[in-house]
Amino acid sequence: MTSAKNKTPARFAPRSSTRRTAAIAATAIGGVAAGVAAALKLGWLDRFFAHPGDAAGAEHAAPDLAADAPTPGTTRAPEAFRPDPTAPVSEAEREALRPATGTAPTLSATAGEMANQTGAPA
Repeated sequence: MTSAKNKTPARFAPRSSTRRTAAIAATAIGGVAAGVAAALKLGWLDRFFAHPGDAAGAEHAAPDLAADAPTPGTTRAPEAFRPDPTAPVSEAEREALRPATGTAPTLSATAGEMANQTGAPA
């Protein structure tokens, strides 16, 4: 004998496995789509797409990094742009290039400094 209290209403009956499988597949597809969209927005996939105006995909050409680039230091600047090593240095330039000297900064105050600032008797 089954009573009316022991019967499960239809809305609480277990769902079919097909519906559960479809829900899991939809969640997985949505997760993958969200991941790809985030990767595109963050620029993680930019290396796989060619940029307009450049066949190699770089924003700016770097001829000094090319495989056939000359070795640095093998060519010199034109004579007009080379500095004169024998030119005299003015006093203003010499003073501007002098190293800064002074007391080294510390984390601790010197003895009596806080008493001087607060006005406390010594």
